[in-house]
Amino acid sequence: MKVVKEITLRIAFNVCGLVLIVFGIVFTIIWPSIFDDIMATEMQLTPTSLSFEAWKQPPINLSLDIYMFNWTNHEDYKNHSTQPHFMQLGPYRFTEKPDKVDIKFNPENSTVTYRRLSMFHFDAAGSNGSLDDIVTTVNLVALSAAQKGKFADIFKTKSISLGLSMHDQKIHVTKSVGELLFEGYEDKMMSLARKISFLDGEKIPFDRVGWFYQRNNSADLTGWYNAHTGVDDISQIGVLKNWNFKDTSGAFEGNCGLIHGSAGEFFAPKQSRYSTISIFTPDMCRSIPLDYEKDVDVRGLLGYKFIGGKRSVDNGSLYPENKCYAPGEGSCSGVLNISSCRFGVPVFMSYPHFYGADPYFIKQIDGMNPDEGKHQFYITLEPSTGMALDVAARLQINLLITPSPTIGMYKNVPKHFMPILWFEQRVTVSPEIVAKIRLATGIPCIGQVGSLTVLAIGVIMVLWLPIHRFLCKRVTGKVHSNGRMTDDRVIICEELDKENKLEDRPLLMTKEILNKSV
Repeated sequence: MKVVKEITLRIAFNVCGLVLIVFGIVFTIIWPSIFDDIMATEMQLTPTSLSFEAWKQPPINLSLDIYMFNWTNHEDYKNHSTQPHFMQLGPYRFTEKPDKVDIKFNPENSTVTYRRLSMFHFDAAGSNGSLDDIVTTVNLVALSAAQKGKFADIFKTKSISLGLSMHDQKIHVTKSVGELLFEGYEDKMMSLARKISFLDGEKIPFDRVGWFYQRNNSADLTGWYNAHTGVDDISQIGVLKNWNFKDTSGAFEGNCGLIHGSAGEFFAPKQSRYSTISIFTPDMCRSIPLDYEKDVDVRGLLGYKFIGGKRSVDNGSLYPENKCYAPGEGSCSGVLNISSCRFGVPVFMSYPHFYGADPYFIKQIDGMNPDEGKHQFYITLEPSTGMALDVAARLQINLLITPSPTIGMYKNVPKHFMPILWFEQRVTVSPEIVAKIRLATGIPCIGQVGSLTVLAIGVIMVLWLPIHRFLCKRVTGKVHSNGRMTDDRVIICEELDKENKLEDRPLLMTKEILNKSV
């Protein structure tokens, strides 16, 4: 009876071991996919998902730092032997509270439609200067009118030239920082520009002049977004499908006009060092590609740093595929012509201080000091989750002044790319979010360790009895061949059944028992 019980226990022991081995192997293989499915479910954007509230209204306030360029020798501009000189002022810091409005989920194609609304408040304590600081810069209204005159008939051109003269317009304008940014300022030429635009079948939606006028507490200027939620394919989360209900921007031709890239809130998990990410910018009507540069450490987390390099601001002179981004006025690599996105105004975007641009832009003016640490555009992503760990979005607005033989005040001016301002949005992940990311990225390792531990226990259970019996036989055989024990250790092979004889079963043997048996 006891033998049957022992055999049953051994069988049960082996069966349990085999079950643990099978479970360990299967779980080791399928755990990564199980975790990916769980992660995808948590990350996808739905009205009830964990990511919804953080997406709709981020829990942290963002800072927008704006630097103005003061044109110090504007009176000498028509002197071709004198270079324009600019002095950087600022930063003028604004606290931004972003929000999403007019949200509509579209389950039929796993997208969400929405608009962006931001509220900006001036942060005097974080600024180097006040909104009352006086800045001299390029006259945006006059330059816009002159640009229109280049492509208009003789009647419109004469009207523009006469209007500029009658309203005493100059190449430069001197205003306060507040007026140049969010407040805006009135200009008599604005009504004329609106009328001319109306005659051309266009509509300028501004009654004041200001680079960020009508942007505060408004969702009108950045348009309607339609982005993938990641429900059907997590690799597409955050990628734009449409902008203003179209899959093309209308500002560029061919592939350059297609809407693509991230809206900026989400990036796909499982990032690769060999991939390129893109961010769509509505103010430029296009996406900016960012390429992997290197691995970096952000608050103890591994991050992949993607930067805006020369390809990101090339107009086709270095990368032929970018030629369709350069309508109208051509230039050396380093500035992006976005005039087709800005009502025909000759606006060109670059990195601050023409960082990474052709030396031509720096040599033609004074006051530019490009610095990688201050002016590089980059985003650092945690590769497993795709979450942004560190962001430095930095861009510069420039205006191109060119001579115009039909517009009196621009007849003999030299051609220059004039820097106006540059801005920076800098965000680094908080320690609280770092802790959550570290926990999430540590779960796969915990699961793998657990499954391997179960596998190891199963192997030990299956192999324990055969190994134990083999060792016992070796020890017993060595004892009988030598005739005597060589030390006083107790060798246990099996529990002694007191009714069995010594020669029938191994037992608890000491030196004295072994000597007697010999």
